[in-house]
Formats: sequence, C-alpha cells, structure tokens
Amino acid sequence: MPLTPRHAWALALAGCLSLFGCDDDPDPTPDAGTPADAGTQSDAGTKPWDGNYTVLEERGDFTQDPGVFSPCTYTMQPGPVAVACHDPSRFNLDSCNRASLATLPDDAIYRFQVRQEFTQPDGSLRWSTFFNGVQLRSDGGPDTISGAPFTSKVKSGQDLFLTRESRLTDGRTNTVVYAGCETSMPGRFTGCYARCVDGALFRSGTFEAHRMTWQDGETESSGGLQRVSETFVELGTPVDIYVAKDHAYVVSVPFSRAARPGGLTVFDVKDRRNPVLKKVISLPEDNYWNGVWAKGNALYVASDSSGVIVFDISNPSDPAFLRTVPSNSAGLNVHTVLVDGDRLYGMSPGPARDTLVFDVSDPLAPVLRQRIAFPAGEFSDGPHDAFAYNGRLYINHTTEGLHVVDVGNLDDVKLLGTYPYANSYSHHNAVGTFAGRTIVFEGGENPGARLRVLDATDPAKIVKIGEYTQRPVTSIHNMLLVGTRLYVAWYHEGVRVLDVSNPTKPTEVAHYNTFRETDPNRTDGTYEGAIGIRVPGDGYVYVVDTSRGLLIFNQL
Repeated sequence: MPLTPRHAWALALAGCLSLFGCDDDPDPTPDAGTPADAGTQSDAGTKPWDGNYTVLEERGDFTQDPGVFSPCTYTMQPGPVAVACHDPSRFNLDSCNRASLATLPDDAIYRFQVRQEFTQPDGSLRWSTFFNGVQLRSDGGPDTISGAPFTSKVKSGQDLFLTRESRLTDGRTNTVVYAGCETSMPGRFTGCYARCVDGALFRSGTFEAHRMTWQDGETESSGGLQRVSETFVELGTPVDIYVAKDHAYVVSVPFSRAARPGGLTVFDVKDRRNPVLKKVISLPEDNYWNGVWAKGNALYVASDSSGVIVFDISNPSDPAFLRTVPSNSAGLNVHTVLVDGDRLYGMSPGPARDTLVFDVSDPLAPVLRQRIAFPAGEFSDGPHDAFAYNGRLYINHTTEGLHVVDVGNLDDVKLLGTYPYANSYSHHNAVGTFAGRTIVFEGGENPGARLRVLDATDPAKIVKIGEYTQRPVTSIHNMLLVGTRLYVAWYHEGVRVLDVSNPTKPTEVAHYNTFRETDPNRTDGTYEGAIGIRVPGDGYVYVVDTSRGLLIFNQL
C-alpha cells in the first residue's frame, strides 16, 4: 500500500507527466522447483503454451493520450488576469447533453481521469493526465475530492459544479472546478476542469468520471468463486494477511479520518465459515503495520517505524512480542516482508531504501545478514515488495522498475537485470516456470496500472510478452501464482482470477466484486477495496478488503 510522502509525490508526477522480437536466448533457465513459503507452486506447465511469443512494445503507464473527453470548454485563457474561476458562466456547455446529468445519483463514489492541455515555453502544445477521487453524499456528510471537502457543490437537474479551494504551501489560493457536461454511458459522465492560482487560470481540460460500482454487466461473482465468510476488522484499515496454524493474522494501518489505530488482529479460522476473533494488538506509538508473514512459531510484522516485529505464535491465538529486528531498528520503515526457506526479506523504503536479509534458520531469532541497495533516483521509494524464486529475488523497486537480483551468495549479491517503464510504480510480482521459461507477472500501483507478463529467462534482456488491464482509473495491489491460476487483489475491481496457462494471453476465469460504495468507512481514495490475498493450499482463498475486513472464499 503506498503510504509514504515520496510515493504521493511519485503518483502526482506519474499522473501529470506529459506526452512526450522474441527472446533468442538458446539456453533458458531450467525449472529448478519452487522455494518453500514463496507463494507459488512448481512448474506451471508446458501446455497449451509452447514458449513462443511476440515481444510487445512497452509504452509505460499513461504515456498514450486518451484524447479529449468532452465537448465542453473553459472560455478563459491562461495568464495573469484574475477571473472568477468558479463562475459557471466561464464554462461553455452548449454542446453538452446537460439534461442527462439529472440521472446522476446523489450518493456515489467516482474516480476522475482528467486530461489537460497547456503550451510549452517553446510554443508546442502538450497534454498531461491525472486522477482524483470524488464522493458525493446526501446524508449530511462531506462531499469530498481526494478526501478533502469541496468548498461548494451545485447539483440540481442539469447542473453539476464542484469547487474546491485551498492554500498552496507558499500561501497562494488554489481553486479547482469541475463542471458536468453529460453522461457518456451507464456509470460514467464527462465534463470540463479548470484550475486557478490566485484567481489566474493555470490549467484547464476535460475529464471522464467512472462510478465505482461493479463494471457494466458484471454480477457480484463469476466462475464459481463464492464467499464463505466475512468478518469485520476493527483496527484501522486492514492491508495484509497471512494464514498459519488455522489462524488468520491480519495487519492494519491507521485509518486517520476515524482516528482508528492500526495493528494486528488474530482470527481462529478452523471453521472457515465462522472465524473467531482471538486477539487484537495495537501499540500507541507503533501501529502502522503493513506486511505479515509466518515461519514455524514466528510471526513477522513489517512496521513503518521499528523494522520487523517478531512475535512468538507457539500459541497461535495469543502472539507474544519477542523483539524488533535489526537491533537498531528505531525509525526504520519496513514496508513488506517475505520468507523464502531460511531467509526473511524486509523491503525498506526508508531511510536507506534497501532490502534487509535475515537468517531465520532459528525462526524466533532472526539474524541480519545483508542489506541490498542499488542507486536510486531522487524520488524513488526504493523497494516496495519482492518475490523469491530459484535463487533470485525479484524486487519491485517502485519508480526504478523491477530488479532481478542473484542472492545465491549474500556476500556477492549481483543485480542481473532491470525492467523499467515510463511512469512506473512497480509494486508486486509473482514468478513461475512456463514451457521452460522464467515468467514474471508484474503489477504497478497507480490508477490504470496494468498487469505485465515478462519473460525474464535472461534477466539482462527482459521483455514484455503479455498484459491484462481493468478500468483505466483503478489500481492493482497484490497477486499470487498458484499453478496456472493468478489470483489478484485489484482494489476497486475486487478479486480477479486469471488463467495464465498461456502467459501471453491472461484470461479471466472468475471474479468477486468486494467493493461497495455503501460499505462502512469507504472513501474516494485510489487504494480502496481488495488489497491483501493469500492462497495457502488449504482449499480457501483469504482476502482482506480495506472496508469489509477478512473475506474467505473457496479455492477454484
């Protein structure tokens, strides 16, 4: 989950940046099996795929112009002259079917994709795109944009005008206005956008708003994926889960709007239809816990302020705090954790932006063996997540892309290759062997981020061979490869199960829509919905949803 200041900056940058053949390796890496606890099974099979593919062009995230969304325009031009930016008469809506806006509901959550044009100093016309969330309410609660209340709202019949006024860090007044134009199809409407600074127009453009209900024509579920149980999580916003010893360990980050701290929630799930709450742990000054994994009697929790927290789960219903690691971990942000055999990896975006490697041959007493770091750009968030496979660590290095690292010898760690892409925020991956080739399924964490399928048999020549997308305003989060099925927690899109037996053509075979606008504590944020997922091999799929909590499904 993206929760650092640098990530917020990177998302804004990615949203606002302007437009600006088969691998011939004769000796693909043989299938050497799968490391324990790494979250996938062995060779994913050789049929029906024969290993042939066409290399796909990598265009990055949102480097293609989506085009003008609406026929409306903002009538003023950028410049130093002050205008009443929020005045509805500034928008030319003559070409709009404004009457269609009367069908818009009074209560809804939308994701806005905004496209704006501007002139460069050299006179060339450029475009950029960014995203906002909007929540409209009729119950007396605040109408919001990206979590902040609108200053004014006009919603009546054919009129829809939304205004938000704020202060920039230098004290200037920042005003943004959205004017509705028309509904384009069920669940979508378009309009115009303007932004003024101290009353002078800075940017204008058009937008398309997607209502965050289920996609047109979809039911709650398909493909036989059925919910077995649902259990609310009281602590903060639940973000990750691990299942061990017939217990589900759910970690949460603080939910600030309701002043609910994060922490650890433990459920006995022997009866999957009736999980039983056993324990809740939340420390006053340390409860931003974003990742969790278990090995033997040890439970490892990723903390944003104290490194990795180690609990003893000899009694699985009653985790007992043992220690934090490394020993000097005060102020150390570890975002996610991963166990591979006798190693524990902790991906740390700060302060050093490195990956910590622990020896956990004694699971309750991790010993720091190495810190893996690479040169990073000024605004990189460093390592975000990782996957271990056949002696290599595949690290999602956010704005730097995907790194493939040889970790066979921790005294001689080697960067074997990198797969960067434009406007990246590489977040999560899963790796398997298909037709004798090493295939990486990689997902970013941005609105519109897509699932990439990469051939990394030769890490020095990684190529894209397939991809899969959902709506352009939603984001992927975590994924797990189980045989030839890829289970994806896709935020607003819920759980998506893909058949990847032919990895060049991922095909959806099942889904479950977990996101509902009416769920308690839903916000207009990008990172809402299905977020954490585990498929431990016990016949069930365990998912955490940011609002609904712990959801258990049958495994297909």
